[in-house]
Amino acid sequence: MPVQSRPTVSTSSSRVGGGSLRGSSSLPYSSSQLSPTLTPQQYLQRMVDMQQMDLQSAIDQMRTLLSLYPQRVYKMAYYRKQTKNHWARDDPAFCFVQVIMIVAFSIAYGFAFRLSSLSAVLGFVAKSVLIHWLGFGVFVASVGRLVANQHLIDDVGGSPSHVKQDVEWLYAFDFYCNAFVPLFVLLYVVQFFLLPLVLGTSLLSMGFSNTLYAAAFG
Repeated sequence: MPVQSRPTVSTSSSRVGGGSLRGSSSLPYSSSQLSPTLTPQQYLQRMVDMQQMDLQSAIDQMRTLLSLYPQRVYKMAYYRKQTKNHWARDDPAFCFVQVIMIVAFSIAYGFAFRLSSLSAVLGFVAKSVLIHWLGFGVFVASVGRLVANQHLIDDVGGSPSHVKQDVEWLYAFDFYCNAFVPLFVLLYVVQFFLLPLVLGTSLLSMGFSNTLYAAAFG
């Protein structure tokens, strides 16, 4: 009985009845993109267009991260991968809400510490957003993505049926934003209302301050 060779199926395109069937590309997305379907320019354009942001969904996700079931937020990323073929949020509303909250509480801290002028308050706000949140976030996301791509992705031995996937930079930044939520609540909100205790010189004040920071970064 003759043995038939297995036909080779092209993943680029094949004609059926005058139409064409295109397989998904296995090429990685460009390094200038935040995710396979999103460039930095598109992300910033969506951030300045309120109609393209779902603010209520972003707030609900933050509430979930502070609940007993934060894993539900990460399940949403899994469902996003199944439906849109990317892990990261394509809606900048989550980042937008965080920036607004940082600005609001930075202004409140400026008044609480009695900064001498409006320019000093604005400088404190800019430092909080651009350095403490964005700068540190870009650093953490970049290092985390590098480590994940080099050491945490399974190697299947070069199987031709397996498409190697890289961790999206925007998904790594999503992780940072998710982790920032409880830190913000403890070090911006709770600490603000407990400033008289935190700024005290007693052993209780110092112990409480250190405990607050340990809980925020733990």
